[in-house]
Amino acid sequence: MNLTYLPGQTGASTNAEGQFHHPDFPFELHWKDIFKWKSSSNPYAEQKKKDTWRPKVVKDDSFLHHSHDTKAWLGHASFFFRLNGLNIIVDPVFGKLTPFTPRFSELPVSPGRFTKLDLILVTHDHRDHCDESSLKLLLRNNPKATVVTGLGMKKVIGPWATGHKIVEMDWHQQLDNQALGLRITYLPTRHWCRRWLTDMNVRLWGAFVLETPDTTLYFGGDSGYGHHFAQAKNLFPKIDYAFLGIGAFAPVWFMKSNHMSPADAWQAFHDLGAAKLVPMHYGTFDLSDEPIGEPERLLREIEKGSEKVDFLTIGESRPLRTLAST
Repeated sequence: MNLTYLPGQTGASTNAEGQFHHPDFPFELHWKDIFKWKSSSNPYAEQKKKDTWRPKVVKDDSFLHHSHDTKAWLGHASFFFRLNGLNIIVDPVFGKLTPFTPRFSELPVSPGRFTKLDLILVTHDHRDHCDESSLKLLLRNNPKATVVTGLGMKKVIGPWATGHKIVEMDWHQQLDNQALGLRITYLPTRHWCRRWLTDMNVRLWGAFVLETPDTTLYFGGDSGYGHHFAQAKNLFPKIDYAFLGIGAFAPVWFMKSNHMSPADAWQAFHDLGAAKLVPMHYGTFDLSDEPIGEPERLLREIEKGSEKVDFLTIGESRPLRTLAST
């Protein structure tokens, strides 16, 4: 597998402290902002208190037992893909985030059934995308799987992945395996990284573009809205599916720098020029002010039955097809 930069593109830059940063969207997390958020009234408070919505879950592992190109939502930002015969899992999180952050959706498939994975992709280090227990289980059950992630992530994942190959990618780098017919590109997003108190942005975050001869997927990880979506379209003009987060957006003044609202995601989808939007990052964990079902409700109001949005039930699998050129 060859690792090269896209023609004319450069990698991520760092600031004077050696921290990664998006030069157009430098992220600074101030404790005073967290205090302001937590001490302010929540306009969704009454709605959230009365909200009984829970995502539907399909208990069906049939997608593990055929060879067709497919996508399956496992909850939050966790997905299973099969592309060109390769079994791929992205940002696997199978349990609670913390004792105080419960899971509101059941697991559609027992994690122990993922035993034939070729690739494990991790977009960034946040615990709702990079979960130690979930990754340890998958790595133990898939001794030949390769981990693909951002710069600096080997220090986090390496102790869990003895004997596994870990590929760290810079922004605008491509990992090309022509023999397997898959190319992976890591692109900038508007976000940040940290797992502890003193490791702010020492690791890189980003989006993955997965390309086969037939299909192109944009997997956005976590991101606030920005011009990087239009830039991605210039680099990849025929995106079939855009997997974009629509939840953890309230309060907007605090969340907009790292998560998108449904309206932002709808605009990002059009900026990308993708054929289908697959919404994610909602319905599983309560990470912000809005009720966990509010993102889907708002997106359905915005898209108005346009058939451009592929709303998946957790556990549901659907084929991956060439759409962008049709």
